[in-house]
Amino acid sequence: MRRYRPSDSSHWVILLHGLARSKISMTTMEKNLKQAGYSVLNQGYPSRKKNIQYLANDHIPPAIQVCLNNGAKKIHFVTHSMGGILVRYFLKYHCLDELGNVVMLSPPNAGSEIVDIFRSFCLFKWLNGPAGQQLGTSPGDLPHQLGDTRFHPGIITGDRSINLILSRIIPGPNDGKVSVERAKVKGMGDFRVIHATHPFIMKHPEAIALTLHFLKYGFF
Repeated sequence: MRRYRPSDSSHWVILLHGLARSKISMTTMEKNLKQAGYSVLNQGYPSRKKNIQYLANDHIPPAIQVCLNNGAKKIHFVTHSMGGILVRYFLKYHCLDELGNVVMLSPPNAGSEIVDIFRSFCLFKWLNGPAGQQLGTSPGDLPHQLGDTRFHPGIITGDRSINLILSRIIPGPNDGKVSVERAKVKGMGDFRVIHATHPFIMKHPEAIALTLHFLKYGFF
């Protein structure tokens, strides 16, 4: 795989995993980013315990401060699933002068029909917590409340699924959790669909290569 090296190690990347996952899910991406010359902070957070607003405000600022304390001149973000919504929320209400590029992997930028159907079920609430309740497709759900992005993320989403039942619930091509169309957001800088599933897109070689390219050049 071709390597895209930043000008120096003052380019930091903050990784944010998805709902009901941990930072372990992002270790393959972390390894590849480090090999490409980036300084990386793989930020964990208790995604099932609090709502998106709390998670964003409580966990993104300390991560940024770690980068700044270590000489960061540019701070990029690479997110999976709900991690992208945390970044959208944070950057809607906060300016970051050092902001570089943002790559979102399978983000529910317009919500997910899975949440619409299952969020009233006790098991869904237990598995996904308060944040999971916020990811529906209605105008009142948080993804729609955030509006257009002021930054211009590169979005990579998948069109393969390991759960055919859930895939049949979602209209159009999807990755088993989020439709291709609902991964998009107004203001995005670039968009790419690959043959990957929602749970594992962050480990997919093509997703990693595209991420490296976007971080350096701002397009796929």
